[in-house]
Amino acid sequence: MCGIVGYVGEGSALNMVIEGLRRLEYRGYDSAGVAVLVDGKLETDKRAGKLANLEASLQEQPLPHSTTGIGHTRWATHGAPNDRNAHPHLDCTRSVAVIHNGIIENFAELRADLEERGHQLSSETDTEAVAHLLEEEVASLGDGLDLAEAMRRVCRQLEGAFTLVAVHVDAPDVVVGARRNSPLVVGRGDGENFLASDVAAFIAHTREAVELGQDQVVELRRDGVTVTTFDGAPAATHGYHVDWDASAAEKGGYDYFMLKEIAEQPQAVADTMLGRVGRDGRLHLDEMRLSDDELREVDKIIIVACGTAFHAGLVAKYAIEHWTRIPCEVELSSEFRYRDPVLTTRTLVVAISQSGETMDTLMALRHAREQGSRVLAICNTNGSTIPRESDAVLYTHAGPEVAVASTKGYLTQIVACFLVGLYLAQVRGNKYGDEIKSVVDDLRKMPDKVAAVLERMEPVRALARELRDCTSVLFLGRHVGYPTALEGALKLKELAYMHAEGFAGGELKHGPIALIEEGVPVIAVVPSSLGRGSLHDKVVSNIQEIRARGARTIVIAEEGDEGVVPYADHLVRVPSSPTLLQPLVTTIPLQVFAAEMAAARGHDVDQPRNLAKSVTVE
Repeated sequence: MCGIVGYVGEGSALNMVIEGLRRLEYRGYDSAGVAVLVDGKLETDKRAGKLANLEASLQEQPLPHSTTGIGHTRWATHGAPNDRNAHPHLDCTRSVAVIHNGIIENFAELRADLEERGHQLSSETDTEAVAHLLEEEVASLGDGLDLAEAMRRVCRQLEGAFTLVAVHVDAPDVVVGARRNSPLVVGRGDGENFLASDVAAFIAHTREAVELGQDQVVELRRDGVTVTTFDGAPAATHGYHVDWDASAAEKGGYDYFMLKEIAEQPQAVADTMLGRVGRDGRLHLDEMRLSDDELREVDKIIIVACGTAFHAGLVAKYAIEHWTRIPCEVELSSEFRYRDPVLTTRTLVVAISQSGETMDTLMALRHAREQGSRVLAICNTNGSTIPRESDAVLYTHAGPEVAVASTKGYLTQIVACFLVGLYLAQVRGNKYGDEIKSVVDDLRKMPDKVAAVLERMEPVRALARELRDCTSVLFLGRHVGYPTALEGALKLKELAYMHAEGFAGGELKHGPIALIEEGVPVIAVVPSSLGRGSLHDKVVSNIQEIRARGARTIVIAEEGDEGVVPYADHLVRVPSSPTLLQPLVTTIPLQVFAAEMAAARGHDVDQPRNLAKSVTVE
């Protein structure tokens, strides 16, 4: 969600912070602000709306040069998205500036206590309370300002999930940060250091990063970084090298990041497969810290995820149960722990999150581990919280995904889930080596098939432009085509702000067919006519039913499938693929359709309203 940047070094803090915030715009936000330290004073500016509003204000009234500063893009939780509630927030003496990501759950109690002690709070946010608490703790420490110790003392009073970054006028070369259940990473440079909610903020200046663990405080100076626990004990840290550079986060000539990321899907799928098969022909996964004996004991799999990742889990269920014969459930992370799920030491929980910071999924995996279950993470972000707190992790290697609506993240999550299913089948002996090799060989062919789909998308774009004024689009599928239909509907809701629903084809007659009226567009995902031919025929029957009632049918079908031709008002061809792998090609037209529809309706494709890339609050 919120973007956080902190800088201390020898360069212009304001330039570094603004550049970092610009690279974090993809996270979703509704206001932006900065604070810099200059000659014993805090200089700030903050504006509602896009970063451009802040930049325009800074052009009119530039802030003085400084080498220490912090910046923030806010996604509103407490208080309306206006100038007053934008970060940074200051204390009564204008000595402390604080920026914050997350939610402080006991802020109302803290605020009331502060006001009783005479503090005047000017915003509606939970964040401002922290600035005033820091004011008190700094004063209580007396001579010899120790901002890190003041931060530790404040953090011990807070409840909830938060990342905090602060500066103080009496410590002009120090930036202090803290994290609990919310992302914060250090970038280590030469004579300069960075704090950010995402490595993208500083990747143009350094690719050396340091993970911050749970309940840790970091003190940043230009010549070093010190990390402690909330109790003040030295904390172990783990450094890592970021293996992509700034150019990977640029648009590369595309109008939108989403279009670039759709085009990157062949390579992303290939990269997710890369290095997974050893010379012995057996699968090897990234950090499979679970032993073969532990995996053989698994008698139930539960996939937890949110949004698009949830749909990837739904696709995975078909494959995992088919290959392993282990019962597999797919749960919304946000509902998981509240329904008191049945978990044992023999349950394997698979947590899917592109960012590795999705709060609902993080809390779900923590609940699972408390019950003794093992957790395997599928994630795209090295060093993020969910992989660190899991027993094992499979990284998708999709590269940075900037657009809020996930595309390559989704396809690579599906591939990663397939690899997990095949790995389980290998360990448990459910499939022979040559059977697994056959599926892997099919997976290796998918990047070329994805590329082939992308080459024929112009008619889909033209259709989206033609339908720009329609008010509703329905999606239809069966088997793995059903989660594909759900994903297509989600993309259209996210980007085009219109009614869209996905249905299982067999459920049409149980109610949804009442929605069919003259001219309503219905996108049908047709399964292969090979292997599961009865399903193919049933979907074709569904298409006949809705067309007879006036629907405008848009049919996604394999090359060579002539049975659908008489019933398709618009036909989108995809390469023939094994049934379980079909979502890797049938999803792409739905992504392109949604993006083009949003553009045709004048919406921001990369940053749809009210949404954030990484949802780091429950």
